[in-house]
Amino acid sequence: MSMSAPKPDREYTYGDYLQWPDEKRWEIIGGVPYDMSPAPSRKHQEISGELFFQLRSFFKDRSCRVFAAPFDVRLPQGDEQDEDITNVVQPDLSIICDLDKLDERGCKGTPAVVIEIISPSTAKKELNEKFNLYERSAIPEYWVVFPGLNVIVVYSLDDEGKYQKTGEYAANQVLTSPLFPGLEVKLEEVF
Repeated sequence: MSMSAPKPDREYTYGDYLQWPDEKRWEIIGGVPYDMSPAPSRKHQEISGELFFQLRSFFKDRSCRVFAAPFDVRLPQGDEQDEDITNVVQPDLSIICDLDKLDERGCKGTPAVVIEIISPSTAKKELNEKFNLYERSAIPEYWVVFPGLNVIVVYSLDDEGKYQKTGEYAANQVLTSPLFPGLEVKLEEVF
C-alpha cells in the first residue's frame, strides 16, 4: 500500500520514495522532497530531445550511456544501504560511463555528466540545491541549459573538487567537453 505524498517536515529516504504515489514525480535532496510538477514545456522537451539525440548518436558505439528523465539517479554520500540514501534526483539528461552503476532502478552513483534544463519554477533548485549536491557528489561536469537565453553553461570540477565555469555556449556555437574528445554538440540544432 502506498503512503500519501511526502510532507516537508521530516527527512526522507529512497525507501520512502519508492512508496510514494506514481502520479507525481519527486526528487529528494538531503532528505528534503521536491515536487517536480508542473510538466515540462514544449521548448524544454524539444531541447531535451535534441540534446539526447546528439549525445546518443555520439555514444552509440562507445561505453557510455545517455538517459533522459524520468530516470532515477541515487547519490549516496557514503556506504549507506540503497533504501537509506537521502539524495535521489532525475536530471533532464545523464551520461553514465561506469556501467556498473546501472541497475533496474536507474543509476546508483555519480554520472559523468548531468544536464538540467532551467525553467522559472526550477531555477532556484537547479542553481542552488542541485548545483551543491552535484558538486558534493563529485559529478565531473554539470551542464545548465537556459532556454530563454539559448545558452548552455558548463561547470567542471577543479582539482579541489569545486565547480568552475569552464564554458558558456550560445546557439551559434558548438559545445565540446574535455571528458569526451570528439564530442561536438551543435547548439544551432538544439535551440
